Amino acid sequence: MRSSSIKLFLCGDVMTGRGVDQIMPHPCNPRLHEEYLVSAEDYVRLAEDAHGEIPRSAPLSYIWGAAREELERAGPDLSIINLETSITRSESYFPKGINYRMSPENAGCLISAGVDCCALANNHVLDWGRTGLFDTLETLERLKIKSAGAGRCLAEAWAPAIFEIPGKGRVLIFSCACVSSGAPISWAAKSDDAGIALLPSFSEQNASQVIDNISRVIQANDVIVFSVHCGPNWGYEVSREDRNFAHRLIDAASISVLHCHSSHHPKGIEVYRNRLILYGCGDFINDYEGIPGFEEYRGDLSMMYFAEVEAGTGCLLALEMTPLQIRRFRLSRPSTTDADWLQRKLDCESRKLGARVSPAFGGRFTLLWGSQTA
Repeated sequence: MRSSSIKLFLCGDVMTGRGVDQIMPHPCNPRLHEEYLVSAEDYVRLAEDAHGEIPRSAPLSYIWGAAREELERAGPDLSIINLETSITRSESYFPKGINYRMSPENAGCLISAGVDCCALANNHVLDWGRTGLFDTLETLERLKIKSAGAGRCLAEAWAPAIFEIPGKGRVLIFSCACVSSGAPISWAAKSDDAGIALLPSFSEQNASQVIDNISRVIQANDVIVFSVHCGPNWGYEVSREDRNFAHRLIDAASISVLHCHSSHHPKGIEVYRNRLILYGCGDFINDYEGIPGFEEYRGDLSMMYFAEVEAGTGCLLALEMTPLQIRRFRLSRPSTTDADWLQRKLDCESRKLGARVSPAFGGRFTLLWGSQTA
């Protein structure tokens, strides 16, 4: 890593609730309020039927598997995830059909992977109501993990997590959700009420509000990460509205990295004015093994993104990606065939946006853009 650069680890949805919570040492009550299954243990059994026995009371580090090796190798300055679950034992569930939670005692799994910041603006953090949100915030504070995108009032929900990287400068991480991801409009934080940073749409008016909010707190030479939960679960399309919103934030607020998630599979990548746009990072950890449907998208394949940006400017210097696979609720190395499929698919989708995804050493991928694609 260059001495004048900041390396960020980013990934998509970390869904450590429901079935995943059940295999760790201190699970929540497994009862669910779904039409599909009545117990979180049922998701464990589906995964075991598909891929074999899963250990119970597994170490908190178990779920990360090969990801921990990659994090140690890459040595990022900051690790940022979208935490798509509530951390609570509350029984006051929000009636939305699917509700994720993991126990506060199991939340130490985040420490075991060296997570520095959790983006919380998504469509599951309030699955167990405001009580669940308060428990989540308190647990992360106890673990000394910073968060963005949710809070006890509007100002707190929209405030960034701020990190000072010694000798390099500040990194500010903002988080918001869009209703297109399934986040209920009633979850929006208000001046005197807890909730998430929520956008009704990617309209010009909403983009201007985001820009104004960012402009009030940033300083010269800050590296800015904007993490946004948006769009449907399946599909590779990047709409003109999506691109306009991303470009507007970069043009007006000097966003360094746009970190999008919600899709259950990775999507195309763009570099605009030397700023990185990840249009969909896919699921990183989930309990979907053994559930049929949408197999063509290969939602079992996860991606680690290691973005190296220039300190002081936020311009992208390099992007390295490591493909992984979810097996038995644990991240493992995919087969060469599976990794090759994912590389070709991401290359195909990123070409539409002016970038290329090429194979790299050790089964990893690298991003090419601008003159590198000639």
